[in-house]
Amino acid sequence: MLKIDELLELTKSVSTQAGQRLLDGMGQKKKEYVYSSEHPKEIKALADTVLEKDILQALTPQGLPILSEEAGFLLGQQESKYRFIVDPLDGTFNFVKGLGPCAISIALWQDQKPIFGVIYSLMEQQLFWGGVDIGAYCNGQEIRVSDTSKKAEASICTGFPVRFESENDIVMQSFYKKVRQYAKVRMLGSAAVSLVNIAKGAADVYSEQNIMVWDVAAGLAIVEGAGGSVQFKPGTIEHSLDVYASNRHLSESD
Repeated sequence: MLKIDELLELTKSVSTQAGQRLLDGMGQKKKEYVYSSEHPKEIKALADTVLEKDILQALTPQGLPILSEEAGFLLGQQESKYRFIVDPLDGTFNFVKGLGPCAISIALWQDQKPIFGVIYSLMEQQLFWGGVDIGAYCNGQEIRVSDTSKKAEASICTGFPVRFESENDIVMQSFYKKVRQYAKVRMLGSAAVSLVNIAKGAADVYSEQNIMVWDVAAGLAIVEGAGGSVQFKPGTIEHSLDVYASNRHLSESD
């Protein structure tokens, strides 16, 4: 029988240790990057590879399947409905440029259901974790979503994923129609950090289309643990999702 509590503690330890190793040895070499030949707006940094190696080395012995941004889908040693979903460095561009938030994001899902998520925010050196049956915490302190109930007084975190069709006028008009309902719009450059801001009540809504599942898998679990609501459906790209996560008082359809 799968021991969720033990896996959560392992994941918290793995995330923290990987983050600390990166920060302790953060030289310019780890910030080296190249633009992806497959997706011209996407960059790959040496830090992604370094972190993923450390994380997979720790998680693979658990025998569960793993979906990771860089390595893809790795079969486990056993058939299971559970799988780890890993983004070794969410907000890579922020990291290499020193622009802002970036994080290590690891989740455990059962089929299409988030079980728990762990996010280590590198800038603040804060560890977030949570899930619907766990609650939500930052460095051991419980966190909760906001109680904002009007979009005209709410803030939304969003962004343009690298595969976002920004050249499509219809897509852009739809995006504008959505965000203009809110008092404030923020683009942090990290879906994981955006979602923990929903979970701790600093912002009220997160929404993106065609965002990759590894970018949001942990954050969605943490938002649920903090009392928020999450809605997601498959995007138009493999492993992508259309996501709306909120403090539960705000609905996408309102």
